[in-house]
Parts: sequence; C-alpha cells; structure tokens
Amino acid sequence: MTSEGQSLGNRILRFGPTRIVLATLAIVAAILVVQLVVGGLHEILGFGPLGQDTLQYVIPMVVAVHFAYIGYVRLVERRRAEELSGRGAVRETGAGVAVGAGLLMATIGAIAALGYYQVTGSNPVSAVVPTFAMAVAAGYAEEVLFRGVLFRIIEESLGTWIALALTSLMFGFAHMMNPNATLFSSFAIAMEAGVLLGAAYVLTRRLWLAVGIHFAWNFTQGGIFGGRVSGLTMDGLLESELSGPTLLSGGEFGVEASIFALALGVATGVWFLVRAGRKGHFIAPFWRRG
Repeated sequence: MTSEGQSLGNRILRFGPTRIVLATLAIVAAILVVQLVVGGLHEILGFGPLGQDTLQYVIPMVVAVHFAYIGYVRLVERRRAEELSGRGAVRETGAGVAVGAGLLMATIGAIAALGYYQVTGSNPVSAVVPTFAMAVAAGYAEEVLFRGVLFRIIEESLGTWIALALTSLMFGFAHMMNPNATLFSSFAIAMEAGVLLGAAYVLTRRLWLAVGIHFAWNFTQGGIFGGRVSGLTMDGLLESELSGPTLLSGGEFGVEASIFALALGVATGVWFLVRAGRKGHFIAPFWRRG
C-alpha cells in the first residue's frame, strides 16, 4: 500500500465515529461470545438455560467486556487504557459505591419522611443475588460503553460540555424503552445519572468512580430497599411500596423519577464538575483550540 493510502486509512481509523463503531462492535461481540460459549456450556452440562441475572453469566461477561475494550484501545488507538488501569481502582470504585449508596439512601429517606415509602416485608439474602448480578453488569458494561467509548471519543473532538450534553441525553432516552418509562423519567435519568456519571469521569479521567456510583445506585435501590430500578422490578432485602404524587415518589418507574433523586444527582454532578474545572480537566471543542 502506498504512503498516501496508509495515511488515508489512518485518518479513517482515527475518525471519531469510526472508533465509536469499532469499540461498540468489540463490546457487543464480547457479550455475544459469552452468551454463546458460557450459555452453551451451562446447557451442555445439564444446568439448563443460563439467565443473564446470574453471577455465572455476569462475571465472565464483565471480564470479556473489560478485555474487549482494552484490546480495542491497544489495537486501534495505539495506547494503554489508563482509564481502566488497576492503580487506584479499588479506592475509586469504593468512593463511587459510597456516593451512589448515599444518594439513594438520601432520596428514599426524603420520600419515607413524607410517608410515601413503606416497608411491607423482607426477603432472605439469597433473593438479592440476581439484583446484585444485574447491578454489576449494568454498572460496568454501561459505563465502559457510555463513558469509556461515547463520552471520551466525542469529548476529544467536541469538548467536555457537548460530550456531557449528548451522552446524558443518550443515556436518559436509552431508558425510554424500560417498563413504566415516561418523558420525565428519561429526562430525570439524563440529568441525575447522565450528568453525574459523566462528571465522575471528567473529575478522575478514569471509569472506576462512575462504575462504583452506577453499581451502588442500582443495587441500593433494588437490592436493599426493594424498589423498581428504572422501571424494572427487583428483589431486595426489603419489600416496599411507593405511594403519593409521582413527582415526589417516582411512581411506577421507581425513585429515580422523583424530584429528590433529580435534585441530589444534579447537585452532586455539579459539585464533581466544579472540582474537575479546578483541576483543569475540561477539554475545549476543536474549533476553540490553538
């Protein structure tokens, strides 16, 4: 191949949309391989179909997504995936778990103080395992896709603010297909979660804080307080009911559609962004660079 052909090929490969497509394909392929191989082995060994809410599926899926992303970064972007490096991962993930759990506890506490959240029963710890597995899967795979691929690559060209706006909208309206979703619930997810998780990435320039927040947000909501997670019914340690005005309680979608979750999530996201700005972590769009 001529040098001109190689140069054109490199430009196409470095083009943002091209990289988004390649990275997404790598992640989707990794998930499909796990479904086929691990699911197939599960059936061959006589255990029946493998549910996607089991740790037997989720653990290899997370590992596959992790190495698919790292492999894409090495092969296509020709760099190390510092955003997923192990250094400081436990500390940052733990901080994210504390933030995510704290936000959900504060939200449910506010709703309970108004009398709109009631505990109606309890479940054994074993009932929580599927909810834990789903929280791990969503917390990791969605963060790699939305923040590791979409946000990061869009930000390289269009800058931090546009990347934050676009990926927050994508994240919010990706939940529009969930049970009991409304236009307001999608807006709430975009603002309280999309902004918060994008801001967590901007603050650290790594994915672990966002992964911890995302996991704990889902697991605390469903696995501990027994609430719906983005409209999906989950088993938790507690069984509960929401009542009262939907704007306050979140209604059938769950507490994520409550104005309390919206206010707390946005406030925390803004705090992260202020800290990120002080650290000089914002990227200007290409037309404003020298």
